[in-house]
Amino acid sequence: MKIIILGAGQVGGSLAEHLASESNDITIVDTNGAFLTDLQDRLDVGVVCGSGSYPDILESAGARDAEMLIAVTNSDEVNMVACQIAHTLFRTPTKIARVRAPEYFNRSGLFQSSSIPIDVIISPEQVVTNYICRLIEFPGALQVLDFADGKVQLVAVKAYHGGPLVGQELRYLRQHMPNVDTRVAAIFRRDRPILPEGSTVIEVDDEVFFIAARNHIRAVMSELRRLEHPYKRIIIAGGGHIGERLAATLEHRYQVKLLERDEARSAVVAETLNRTVVLRGDATNQELLLQEGIEDTDVFLAVTNNDQANIMSSMLAKRLGARKVMTLINKPAFVDLVQGGDIDIAISPQQATIGSLLTHVRRADIVNLHSLRRGAAEAIEAIAHGDERSSKVVGRAIGDVDLPEGASIGAIVRGEEVIIAHDDVVILAEDHLIIFLMDKRRIRDVEKLFEVGFGFF
Repeated sequence: MKIIILGAGQVGGSLAEHLASESNDITIVDTNGAFLTDLQDRLDVGVVCGSGSYPDILESAGARDAEMLIAVTNSDEVNMVACQIAHTLFRTPTKIARVRAPEYFNRSGLFQSSSIPIDVIISPEQVVTNYICRLIEFPGALQVLDFADGKVQLVAVKAYHGGPLVGQELRYLRQHMPNVDTRVAAIFRRDRPILPEGSTVIEVDDEVFFIAARNHIRAVMSELRRLEHPYKRIIIAGGGHIGERLAATLEHRYQVKLLERDEARSAVVAETLNRTVVLRGDATNQELLLQEGIEDTDVFLAVTNNDQANIMSSMLAKRLGARKVMTLINKPAFVDLVQGGDIDIAISPQQATIGSLLTHVRRADIVNLHSLRRGAAEAIEAIAHGDERSSKVVGRAIGDVDLPEGASIGAIVRGEEVIIAHDDVVILAEDHLIIFLMDKRRIRDVEKLFEVGFGFF
């Protein structure tokens, strides 16, 4: 596929890295020549230096025969204008844009072919907000991912000493929970992936990914670790777009306080929110945190735009007694450095956003995709089409599907029914299959499974 990516920053660069390794024809456009040189040295991509909103620059990047434009510069306006020009002058079939400012979403009908023709809008702030809210809903989870409109979820937890299943083979999971069907999709042990089998023994500190119907998640978690009490008190550090959205989403179910150091911004946020207590102050101020009861806080969320401020305030909050600390970190290299110590969960907005973008780039009918383990693995929701003659999966039992190495089917969603994958389950047309892929480089092999060929007549 011929794809133009506007923006060579962290999201654009990471996206190019994902797509270039899959035999796509990628051209990256950015005004920063140093970013482009670095990417060209590392990846097999074309580069064009200039503004993606200029027609001549888009033409130089190959817009006349491009199949997709992905605009992820730091400017909403550049992204929107680029999509408009790609549509008007070059008739680019698919246009994806990152739009941050919530003000653009207050007008219905703005993003249509007759106005601003963007086919898919990615809002990083909303993606991250949804991600954090799922973590808060399931205390103790490291990652919670929705599939099939939330009917089924993939959850990552760390196995703790004393968990009923720790030290036992996976085959005993069904005996422990005869009324709950679940499947362990993958285990990461000391950062190395293990494709689980019935004889696999769960060890302390294993990172276990399991899949189950939404209403069974807490029961499965209890087998791997001591269940944590539901969260009640939350402190959010940072009143930007993410902090404001989080508070607005959480304030009706939890006791929420928000700290914002800028006086003007704190006043704006206080006017917008209804039940959240908005305080003007610095989240790295120990006296302020103690004054606001940090020792009784269930979750401390650091979501400012400054990685250093987020890390320092989170470490301080943890040492002062916060039960759980979640930290937004923009530099991917920092994520692995800080998670697991004083910081319980490090959240990369780039990885969350890239998952949303890749959903719309994949071939076949892939309707959902999540990047796992900082991009090392992927979880995919694909729809099976065709019949036994035209499809490589329809009409076949799961055990007979020729999956690439390192891939496993975790569950099938059939209408409203969630069916946990077992070898004898037969796949039907229009089933939604949830697939775990250990090696993202094998994604093309998975896509080929779901491409419908010509049947025999």
